[in-house]
Amino acid sequence: MKGVLVILDGLGDLPCQSLQGKTPLEAAETPNMDFLATRGELGLFYTVKPGFIPESDEAIVSIFGNDLIKSTRGQLEARGTDLKLVRGDLALRANFAAIDSYKEGNIIDRRAGRTLTTKEAEELAKAVNSHVKLSCKFVLKPTIQHRSVLVFRGGFSDSIIGNDSTYIQGQFKHSDKIRLCYPSDDEDNSQYSANVVNEFLEKAYEVLDVHHINKKRKGKGLLPANFLLVRGAGIEPPNLKQYGNWVSSCYMPLEIGFSRVSGMQVKSFDYPKLKGVDSYGNLWDALRKACKFSVKVIKKYNKKIDYVYVHLKETDLPGHDNKPIEKKDMIEHIDKTLFKFLRNFAPSNNIKIVVTGDHATPCRLKSHSADPVPVLLYNSSIPKEKRYDEKEAARGSLGKIVGKEFFEKIGFDK
Repeated sequence: MKGVLVILDGLGDLPCQSLQGKTPLEAAETPNMDFLATRGELGLFYTVKPGFIPESDEAIVSIFGNDLIKSTRGQLEARGTDLKLVRGDLALRANFAAIDSYKEGNIIDRRAGRTLTTKEAEELAKAVNSHVKLSCKFVLKPTIQHRSVLVFRGGFSDSIIGNDSTYIQGQFKHSDKIRLCYPSDDEDNSQYSANVVNEFLEKAYEVLDVHHINKKRKGKGLLPANFLLVRGAGIEPPNLKQYGNWVSSCYMPLEIGFSRVSGMQVKSFDYPKLKGVDSYGNLWDALRKACKFSVKVIKKYNKKIDYVYVHLKETDLPGHDNKPIEKKDMIEHIDKTLFKFLRNFAPSNNIKIVVTGDHATPCRLKSHSADPVPVLLYNSSIPKEKRYDEKEAARGSLGKIVGKEFFEKIGFDK
C-alpha cells in the first residue's frame, strides 16, 4: 500500500465561543494526528476553488480530479443504493422535512428534527410510493435518518433547480419558506420535468401530513416528517476518472455511489438504525463502528491495493447543529481509534497518510462555508514540532492547494 486518504466530513471550522475562541480541531486533544503532523507537512485546501461553497458531492468529485459537470448529486446518491438506473431516469437527493402546512409554507426543520427513525422513514416512503399517483413511475428510497433518494422513471430533463434553497450556490442559508422547483433553461422538457416533480411534492405532502406516524410524532411533541426537500437533479450516468487501484471504506450513499462510479472496490457496513429520538447516540454508534471498520479494511488490503480512501461522515453534523463540543469530541474519538492505529501502522509499512476535510461546516454558521480545510500529509519527513489544526495549516509548507491539483500536490498516483 502506498497511501491512505482520510476525509473527515465538514472538518473545517471557525473560532467558537464555547471553546474559548478555538475551532473544534484546535481545541481537540489529538496526539496521534499531531505525531503524524510533526513528521509531515501541512497546508490549506480549497477543495473546489476559493470563494466557492462546496456541497459534499462537489468537493469529493473535485478532490479526485474531476470537473463538477461530470456528475450530479442525485445520480451519485442513487447509485449508492440498490436502485437500478437507466439513461433518462431523473434522480434527486431528498430530505424528509417538517413544515407547518403546504398553504402557509413555513419550513420548521429541513431534517425533521433529526429524530426520524429508520422504521418511520421506511413506512412513510412506502405510503408515498403506494398512494401518490403520477403519469410516470417513480420510487422514493429512504437511506439513513432523514435522507432519501427520489427517482422518476422515463425521459426527463435534469435542467431543473430543486426546492431545497439551502443548497443553491451562493445561497447557503436556512430558508424559512417552501418553494417550487423550476427549470434552469427554456426547454419544454425542463419545464415538464419541473412540473412533474412539483406535482409529486404536493401529493407527497398530502399523504405524509395525515399519516398516522406523523400524527403520533406530533402527539409526542416531535416534528412531523411531512414534506420533501429535493436537490441535485441528474439524468446522465456520472463520467468520472477511474481509480481501480483504490479501496473505499465508506457507508453513506453519496460516498458509496461516488466510489462505485470511480471504479474503486467498495467496502461498507450497515449503518446502525435509528430506533428512538437520540440521533446523536445513533451518530456515535456509527462513528465507533466506522473507525473500527476502517482499521480492518486498511489491515486487510495493505498488500493487495495501492490506496485506501476512508470517509467519516459524523464530524459534519455537529457543524450543522452548532454543537462545537460534540464536534471536538468526535475528532478526539477518531484520533484515539483510527489515528492511533495509523500512527503505528504507517511508519513500519512506509505508507503516506493524508488527512483533510471535504469542506468546512462552521458551527456558528450551521452550514457549509467557502473557508479552506486543513491538510495533513504524513510522509516520514524530519520531525519538526507542530500540530494538526487550522492555524498550523495556514503556516504549513504545502501552502494553499486548489481543487484538482490536490493529488499532484500530495504525491498520490492515480
